[in-house]
Parts: sequence; structure tokens; C-alpha cells
Amino acid sequence: MRNICRSPIAEAVFRKMATDAGVVDKWVIDSGATTDWNTGSSPDARGLACLRTHGIETKHRARQVTKEDFMSFDYILCMDESNLSDLKKKANSVKNSKAKIELLGSYDPEKQLIIKDPYYGHEEDFENVYEQCVRCCKVFLENNS
Repeated sequence: MRNICRSPIAEAVFRKMATDAGVVDKWVIDSGATTDWNTGSSPDARGLACLRTHGIETKHRARQVTKEDFMSFDYILCMDESNLSDLKKKANSVKNSKAKIELLGSYDPEKQLIIKDPYYGHEEDFENVYEQCVRCCKVFLENNS
């Protein structure tokens, strides 16, 4: 929603996986918010600390999803039903939308469909988001390589 917690973690995890697999040049990897509340902000410090614990760095700055994103990206993956609904509404207003909009959790082998927002939680909630993103991104990359 705000592009400072879950999606920057997923973006950084997927970028590292694609880099490690030698296919990062085949992807444009980014994340965006459904709102403009935090545009330009760095990810939440707890999320950055979690990524660093796993040897991942990111220089991401929050941005809002644009109409162009629906025309240029093949996939737009989101974290929960509310964001899925918002993104589908936005996509319907774009003439040449080609992006497949899905829940990232739909790729979770543990069948945890929703990736819960850790913002009001604790460090372990960010770790849970990280672990779920790892599982989902791994399956997504395997299915789309």
C-alpha cells in the first residue's frame, strides 16, 4: 500500500534471487504503492535491518504505481486483497494494460495467500514477511524462467 515494508522486501529478495540465478538482466524489477503517502521515502528501518541480516541491500525509494506500469510490466504482484482490488481497478482505467495482477502469496508453497503488513508489528513480523517473500519469489522465478 505505502511501498515501505512488504513490497521493498519482495523487490530486494527477487532481485537477489534473479542475480544469483544469472537472469537479472531478463527482468525489470521494481515495486510501487497504491497510494502516494510515502513517495520518496526509504523502506522501513526494520525491513532494511531484516534484509541486511540476510545479506541483502536495497536503495529503493517509495513510489506510486503509474498507468505506464500496467502497460510495461508483465506482472504486478501484490500482498493482500485490498491492494489486489485497488490495482485491478486502476488497471481497468488503462487502455493497453497488459500486466497480470496477482497475489504474490499465490506462489507460496505453504499456501499462505496473504502477506500481512508488518508496519504495526515487531521485528519478527518483518522476518515472517521476508521468509514468505523468499518462498513465493523462488516459486515465481522457477515458474517464469
